[in-house]
Amino acid sequence: MSLLFLTFLAASAAAAATGTIFKPGAWYDGLQKPSWNPPKWAFPVVWTTLYLLSAIAATRVALQPDSGQALAFWALQIALNTLWTPVVFGGHRLGAGVVVILALWLSLVAVMVSFFGHDLWAGLMIVPYLVWVSLATALNIWLWRNNPAA
Repeated sequence: MSLLFLTFLAASAAAAATGTIFKPGAWYDGLQKPSWNPPKWAFPVVWTTLYLLSAIAATRVALQPDSGQALAFWALQIALNTLWTPVVFGGHRLGAGVVVILALWLSLVAVMVSFFGHDLWAGLMIVPYLVWVSLATALNIWLWRNNPAA
């Protein structure tokens, strides 16, 4: 494995670590949720897969010339990804979580578009991430609107 890949993977692991520090817990379990809320087991499976794909995609793009802006978008999305968990699960701030996840969604669109401009496979590897964050965005908005006391 290349050091470049391991660096992107480490950034992703840092984002994932917030999920072990700020767990959903009893507060989240007590929220009213939609029928389409994914099961608990899906979250670590999906996120592990998405972080791996994202790190591979970023590595592929980093090897391309003039990829600085694309990688800056990648850095922005991983920072926002890292921020969301402590805001929602640590601070119980669903409204602030909506703001963060909308910014994350927009940054992922920028990542995907810019990655497609450098490497077809890298762009394709970001698509599942954007789909999952789209679902998470809808879920965050639903929870915020339907749990006003939270």
